[in-house]
Amino acid sequence: MFLFVFTKKISSKEYLLPMDVEISVKKETREAFSAPIPSLSLSKMRLFTGGRHLFRRSWTTAPSSVKSLDGLGPVFNRVSCSGCHVKDGRGRPPKNSNKFRSMVIKLSLTYNNEILPDPNYGFQLNDKSILGVPYEGKAKINYSKKIVYFADKSEAQLTVPHYSFHSLSFGPLDPKTKYSGRVAPTTFGLGLIEAIKQEDIFNNEDPLDKNKDNISGRAHIINDLPSQKKIIGKFGWKATRGTLLHQITGAASQDMGLTSTIFPKQNCMNIQKVCSDQINGGEPEISDEQLHVLQVYMQTLAAPRQRNPQDREIIDGNNLFTNIGCENCHISTYRTGKHKDHKELSNRIIKPYSDFLLHDMGPGLDDGVAEGNAKSSEWKTSPLWGIGLVKTVNKHTRFLHDGRARSIEEAILWHEGESLHAKKNYINLSAEERSKILKFLNSL
Repeated sequence: MFLFVFTKKISSKEYLLPMDVEISVKKETREAFSAPIPSLSLSKMRLFTGGRHLFRRSWTTAPSSVKSLDGLGPVFNRVSCSGCHVKDGRGRPPKNSNKFRSMVIKLSLTYNNEILPDPNYGFQLNDKSILGVPYEGKAKINYSKKIVYFADKSEAQLTVPHYSFHSLSFGPLDPKTKYSGRVAPTTFGLGLIEAIKQEDIFNNEDPLDKNKDNISGRAHIINDLPSQKKIIGKFGWKATRGTLLHQITGAASQDMGLTSTIFPKQNCMNIQKVCSDQINGGEPEISDEQLHVLQVYMQTLAAPRQRNPQDREIIDGNNLFTNIGCENCHISTYRTGKHKDHKELSNRIIKPYSDFLLHDMGPGLDDGVAEGNAKSSEWKTSPLWGIGLVKTVNKHTRFLHDGRARSIEEAILWHEGESLHAKKNYINLSAEERSKILKFLNSL
């Protein structure tokens, strides 16, 4: 049984707690993100298996012989959940072919302080469509280079994304429309995040920077459509969803064009007449029963366990990670509260490495797209658990919201705004110290 340190922000007191082996898994294969928590009952394992099957199945155009899986589109980005979340893992920008597979383009414009969709293309550019319906358009990414120098005179090369659009079926984007590339995040451990108590996240807030550490994170309060309650957003790059049901139904609507009881309207803009006139796959197209098994599946995917936590260099890297200020936002440890659906997820010690707050990340990561109450320069602190297994599971090492960082180190070097001090501390470390931090992160 491993031991690790349970810490809270702005506290020097430490508590030793045993790792809960019943909710994490020790896997280092391509299935490392796809395992259920080990303590699931047989009845829940059946739901988990059914949810996994639905997560990986392709939806088809209506009408279809398989009524339970028709209703795709009319415009969409992928035909299945796993099309973006390959192996329940992280997406990436397109390779040289520039075909978007696990990445989408978000759109928005701001008018009189109100966030609005592009009038012709909505909040997301759908680059695919069913037969007989025009897709919305295509995007392409090119990169320029940016050099960052370390204190020891060595350098790192960053890539800066530049987007262009072509084959737009309904005219150009509105001149005021901003756009943002978003890769698919990992889907494991989400039920445990759902179970984190709201007060624990509120305790991490410091919007007025009262402790003078230049970090002023704030919770994103959102309207949860399924419950019609205002709650803390925990999911999405800007914490725009507070429950997995809201996250799942929103993705079904925007990514696959599937209606649900939460999002009952087709994702066709007014100008898209052919899209609006298509036969639907039922009302709704994805049923509440299907949503339930998908929800159970995503709630009970286990987080991977840290590898080699007793390695001396990993311990040193963990200490350096804390000392230079990274854990001020990437808070390691929580005890979950009571999960309303799964006692297996309740009162558990977890290590996601996030405060789940919005932080201003500076001009370099400001793409102009605001969402909810999150400004265009604000991003939720991304959880770090499993980050070292992305290469194994997804065969790449692309990080940040748009995958611009080609390595963990490049992701660190993009940190500015509230995280600038920690980034400068990292730059001033020796090559050996930086290597230890990266070894620690790759152990997560």
